[in-house]
Amino acid sequence: MSPAFSLRTLSRRSNPPVVGGGFNDSLPHLVVDQIGTRFSKRWADPRKEVLFRVHDGPVTNHHVYDQIGAGYSIGRQPDPRWQSAITSALGDAQRIVNIGAGGGSYEPSDRTVVAIEPSAVMVEQRPLGSAPVVSAGAESLPIVSGWADVAMALLSVHHWSDWRAGLMEMRRVAKRRLVLTYDPEFHAEFWLIRDYMPEVATFERSRVPPVDEIALVLGGNISIVPLTVPWDCLDGVLPAHWRRPTAYLDARVRACCSGLAQADPRVVDRGVQALDQDLRSGIWQLRNQGLLAAETFDAGFRIVISSEN
Repeated sequence: MSPAFSLRTLSRRSNPPVVGGGFNDSLPHLVVDQIGTRFSKRWADPRKEVLFRVHDGPVTNHHVYDQIGAGYSIGRQPDPRWQSAITSALGDAQRIVNIGAGGGSYEPSDRTVVAIEPSAVMVEQRPLGSAPVVSAGAESLPIVSGWADVAMALLSVHHWSDWRAGLMEMRRVAKRRLVLTYDPEFHAEFWLIRDYMPEVATFERSRVPPVDEIALVLGGNISIVPLTVPWDCLDGVLPAHWRRPTAYLDARVRACCSGLAQADPRVVDRGVQALDQDLRSGIWQLRNQGLLAAETFDAGFRIVISSEN
């Protein structure tokens, strides 16, 4: 099937072309092989080139990260231990679709990657030389069925407007799927949420699908790999500073955690004040002394790997 358009028609100053319609295999569509072969040769700096837009499919919550994502390139650095686990889970895949790609954390640089990211703020933070970006939602991927070796979604499923539809799209475009998610019940028991901001647990439960339900929708052969958080984790996810509690007093740290950034500011301010008091009095240290010598912490992060028979 021929592509809807040719990349050769684009110039660096041209507006991104618009692909019409929700994805349908019977319609003209993007042949993404062209991204890997032509795009990388044509432009030296692809980080801000949003190549294709789907204008009438759902674009999921792009406004959320346009509002809260400005500091992610600083506060959410890839952790090498998580990178190793994700790279291992990718196996020998050569063509990868990264859905909800954000600033490009954990994308392999030695393979053909197509990044799906609807937030312009996040696209602006992608590093020089990173994979080209398609501005689209997870629920309607402008990607040929079966094109990818692996479709992956790293800590993005809970932001999708219809996570089941997004997972079904992952099944359509790739025979193997990789989802990094977390169990909201583990997050609810994390000391920052449990002791200082319990309202955040309610929010997390409302938006994060249970791990077993994600596995069920992904289908196929399933393996679930726990991903623990090292005490000095570089990726500033919400529980990253579990052994460094003073970090949560810093508004810049909290801004990189969507669960806190989207919470009622009054709840967060109240919790931060109480945490500050407990750190000064030593109550936090007494309450959490079992954590102080630990090297890793299980905050419920799980890599769900799905493959066809």
